[in-house]
Amino acid sequence: MLDPETLSSEFDQIREDHFPPPSLRELLSDEPDRQSKFTKSVGDLRVDLSKTHLTEGLLDDLVSLAEDAGFADRRDAMFAGRHINVTEDRAVLHTALRLPESAELEVDGSDVVAEVHDVLSRAGAFTERVRSGDWLGASGKRIRRVVSIGIGGSDLGPVMAVKALRRWVTPDIDFRFVSNVDPVDLHMALAGAEPAETLFIVVSKTFTTLETITNATVAREWLTSELGDDAVEKHFVAVSTNSEAVEAFGIDPANMFGFWDWVGGRYSVDSAVGLSVMLAVGRQKFSEFLSGFHMVDEHFRTTELRENVPALLGLIGLWHRNVCGYPTVAVIPYAQDLARFPAYLQQLDMESDGKAVNLAGELLTYETGPILWGEPGTNGQHAFFQLLHQGTTIVPVELIGFDQPGCDDPADQQSLLVANLMAQAEALAYGKTPEEVRDSGVAEDLVSARTFGGNRPTVTTMADELTPSVLGQLIAVHEHRVFTQGTVWGINSYDQWGVELGKALAGPIVEKLRGS
Repeated sequence: MLDPETLSSEFDQIREDHFPPPSLRELLSDEPDRQSKFTKSVGDLRVDLSKTHLTEGLLDDLVSLAEDAGFADRRDAMFAGRHINVTEDRAVLHTALRLPESAELEVDGSDVVAEVHDVLSRAGAFTERVRSGDWLGASGKRIRRVVSIGIGGSDLGPVMAVKALRRWVTPDIDFRFVSNVDPVDLHMALAGAEPAETLFIVVSKTFTTLETITNATVAREWLTSELGDDAVEKHFVAVSTNSEAVEAFGIDPANMFGFWDWVGGRYSVDSAVGLSVMLAVGRQKFSEFLSGFHMVDEHFRTTELRENVPALLGLIGLWHRNVCGYPTVAVIPYAQDLARFPAYLQQLDMESDGKAVNLAGELLTYETGPILWGEPGTNGQHAFFQLLHQGTTIVPVELIGFDQPGCDDPADQQSLLVANLMAQAEALAYGKTPEEVRDSGVAEDLVSARTFGGNRPTVTTMADELTPSVLGQLIAVHEHRVFTQGTVWGINSYDQWGVELGKALAGPIVEKLRGS
């Protein structure tokens, strides 16, 4: 880890050597092979970095920066299960959640792979019973609605994945998700549901999360008011590590699916937290989902930095945040099925790297996590792309698209969708000069308004189609991108003390409100 002063100096040196860079119009014009040279692959993903300001010289310096920050050692420590989450004295092992059953990894005296696959096996068996109709509710009826209750990482991943994998979701079960303690959220999830046909999944590591337990308690009252208290064990299952609290709630501990303190909530969709995803798409497709993660894990673990896709994305992110001074990044998936992907990445990035002290507890003298936001294209084009093209703040953009549509497409709308993605990347890079505007016949008094500065960076990620494996690959790429940035910044990307203060203060306030 570099101390704050040294890291700030390294950022300053890169700025002195490379900023401002040549314009993207100049880079793209002068290097005919730029797109092929700066398009990297991992798994099924093709990642085009050519429309960033990356050059061979800049890449050399960014790679040196990562090496100076101890990137390789920290990466290897994570995969080995060492306690790199120092503030909580924990390993960081979301990568173990997708290891094949034949792998070997012992951490703190436990066979991690065996424990993971034991939970996967139990979850798979439960999934098959529910999907086949073998699991019946208290009155002997099949489950027709599954309501997953969680918040934060216990909700964002599952709801995003079930939406993204819509094509493989069983039509026999309606899946709903509740996260907000606003009573409207639960009310909408239960609208039209029959208690005798409804299964609740309560997702909370400690089983004490205020919003989750409040919603779960109201859901239990809704169920038992019609079916009686004995019905709880057939209509509630838990994803938690607190068996005593689960049992006290009325859930049979045999129907509790556990995970581990080395799994952060925002890194947990591939653990038992993703039980709703497995129920939705089935055991086999969930296995393919995990395989996609593992494919990227192996690439990240073994590939040298200059070809390592997640690491390169992280280094470009550092260039944008700490050298160029861009405060935000927009993620625009040109796929309606990925509508919740920006929100998912928002938590992954901002909760992980939104830190102001390093691993030694020193205050930082440089910026860390960017503000990440986004919406699906083409909707975003008709909302905020005006600012992206002509605003005074430059916003790096990450575009995601697929060659094949996610449904039957007799009108070939997918071609229009992909054309829009490509056009936005080109327009943001090249812009339109005053001369080009005049040559198009625009009146002189409108030339300035119709001029586009261009020179706005984009990263474009494409794949053939959005499959369970590809979704796993996309998530893992961004997990390791966040790791790379956090490693260079010298911060702990795996705690989240910033969310605790408001939660602690809410308890006394709610008692006063109820008392008054």
